[in-house]
Amino acid sequence: MDHNEMPLGFSFALAQNPQAMEKFSALSEAEQAAILQKAHGASSKSEMQSLVNTLSSQG
Repeated sequence: MDHNEMPLGFSFALAQNPQAMEKFSALSEAEQAAILQKAHGASSKSEMQSLVNTLSSQG
């Protein structure tokens, strides 16, 4: 699997949080890749949600 590919759970969590989606879209390609690597390592829905919530609380 390509680690730049967005995990489905991450996509769903972003879709439910427009502010996080906006922040993720504004990140550089390298920053997005780092977030996606964390998303691939998430072992539960709550861990994925926490990652997305972190995005929405930045800035």
